[in-house]
Amino acid sequence: MIDMELKAGEPEYLQIAQQIRWAVANGRLKTGERLEPVRSLAVRLGVNVSTVARSYRLLETQGVVETHQRAGTIIRSAGTGATPQDVRQMRLRQMVERTLVEALALGFSLDEIDAAFGLQLAAWSERRQQAIPPRPQSAVDRLFQFAGSHDLALEALWTQARRSHADVVFSARYVGSLDGLLHLLRGEVGLAGAHMLDDESGQYNLPILRRLFVGQRLCVVTLAEREQGLMAAQGNPKGITGLEDLTRPDVRLINRQAGSGTRTLLDYHLRRLNVSPRQVVGYEQEVVTHTAVANAVARGSADVGMGVLAAAQVFGLHFIPVARERYDLVTPAEDRNSPPIAWLLDTVASPNFKAVVAALGGYDATATGTEAYI
Repeated sequence: MIDMELKAGEPEYLQIAQQIRWAVANGRLKTGERLEPVRSLAVRLGVNVSTVARSYRLLETQGVVETHQRAGTIIRSAGTGATPQDVRQMRLRQMVERTLVEALALGFSLDEIDAAFGLQLAAWSERRQQAIPPRPQSAVDRLFQFAGSHDLALEALWTQARRSHADVVFSARYVGSLDGLLHLLRGEVGLAGAHMLDDESGQYNLPILRRLFVGQRLCVVTLAEREQGLMAAQGNPKGITGLEDLTRPDVRLINRQAGSGTRTLLDYHLRRLNVSPRQVVGYEQEVVTHTAVANAVARGSADVGMGVLAAAQVFGLHFIPVARERYDLVTPAEDRNSPPIAWLLDTVASPNFKAVVAALGGYDATATGTEAYI
């Protein structure tokens, strides 16, 4: 038995696992020694039994302990000939393989599974991301540059790109729909992504593109149609039912940045409700991706935010539908058949990618890959 102290601010199961690892490292717990039973340790620390069980499972996947039916959980023996790192990697591969086999048995394709892993990795990266200054990059051909609004179908597209064409790497900047179009207008990128609602016509993208790109011919390819709505904490503890609830003083919003299509959509509906942004708590708090909004709500730093259904599902959030919208990829018409752009847009129109998009949740791939020239 070792003394433990739990502090606020970090998940308890992680603290328990960390303190056991320290005890093993400094010799207070030795090879073959039995850990305190889960229920006994939970009572001693005043935590839930599942919290201790989760920490023990984590230690087992890391190769620190092993569980025996009669002996309980013991510090892993060093006499197996494999290092703790070997055991850890082996168990990780086994976990991934088991998930892969289950998904294949249920009828999912390798492309769909690959995209799902990409989405989950994107969500975890958002949770763990710290403010890191961007690394300087050498000049890259603009045709390999993307700028625009964030979308989870794009994450799936980049995943397919990395897997199928390792030598074709797109650099993506999620700067919002309007800024993405401005980058394209200035010739800084070869591809932009937008979902901007035109107030006058009620149409997406095309009227705005005609106004911005006067005299320039564009190829516009539909990435997907998707469901946008309000994301609230699991179980919807604040009882949020619609945009009207954003005026409540006990509801904190996490917003998307100005110029993003999601921000434009929110502002459009607030105007229809005669709601001023000054009436919305948290309106000025901004992030730049759907997963960042979902992460803020999941962590409890906000009560609600606008985003796509797929992001809500990844973070296990409650979702209130608001609108259906179209997300388009935009490139100059003369660049449509250039090698990197042509490959990417042909991939968007492929049956495999359409199946991936349709499986994301809240997405309609019926028009995915449809081209229009304006």
